[in-house]
Formats: sequence, C-alpha cells, structure tokens
Amino acid sequence: MKKVAFFPGSFDPFTKGHADIVMRGLKLFDEVIIGIGTNSAKKRYFSLEMMTEKIRETFKDNEKVKINAYDDLTANAAIANEANFLIRGLRNTTDFEYENTISQVNRHLVVGLETVFLITSPELAPISSTIVRELHKYGAKVDDYLPYDLD
Repeated sequence: MKKVAFFPGSFDPFTKGHADIVMRGLKLFDEVIIGIGTNSAKKRYFSLEMMTEKIRETFKDNEKVKINAYDDLTANAAIANEANFLIRGLRNTTDFEYENTISQVNRHLVVGLETVFLITSPELAPISSTIVRELHKYGAKVDDYLPYDLD
C-alpha cells in the first residue's frame, strides 16, 4: 500500500521549517500532499494563490510533493486526497498540546487516520509564520526564513 501523508496548515507563509518537515516526511512516505487549509478564525496575510504558487515553485523538481488547497475539515481533506497519514511539525510542548488534541479528534473522525509528529530541526525551531508575518508587515527582511523569494 502506498504511504501518502497529508501535511495540513494555513501556511501563511510557508517557512523553511515547513519545507524541512516536507523533506523529512519524504523519507517516511511515498508522497506528501501539502494541504493549504482555510482557517475560519484567521484572515490570510498572504493570498492563497500567491502561497500556492510559492510552495509549488519550492518543490517544482520533486514529483513526490503535491499541493492542494482545501476548505473542509482536515480529516475529510486527507481522505479526499487518498492520504492515510497526517504529518505535523512540533517546535515545542505548546505545539504538542495543541496538535495532540487535534490528532485525537481526527482519529475519531476517520478511523485509521494516523498523525505522525516530526520534531522541528533545532535551527528552525524559532521560526513561525506569525513571526514572519509581523517582520514582513513592518518592513523587516524575511528571506532567511522562507525557502523562496517573496519578490
């Protein structure tokens, strides 16, 4: 059976930390689908279209990486994309507490849908989309945190 992982997130923006999780996930899975989800509690800073294009550009040479925007429950989107695993990155214990609860709910919604947690590489742990958005909003250089150019 093909092992397909669905990597959900708002990815606003998609950071080097996210890219690291995808590349490490490819060592475990046959395919990783980056699911750019709509978070009803958040208004996007970077457009969905722009972020989809930047992520596509980042992985243009890797046929094992797919990108799919979705507006549904993550568990439903994973199944719709024929994924049998969810993959999530953890930077700290706060991330774990949050992600653990979500993984339990997803497993309840779709029996057999397993979540695999990958600990963020230490040098990338301080990077968060929230911090990158704040830096960008106030004109600071953010290139060091992103696997693509914003220009």
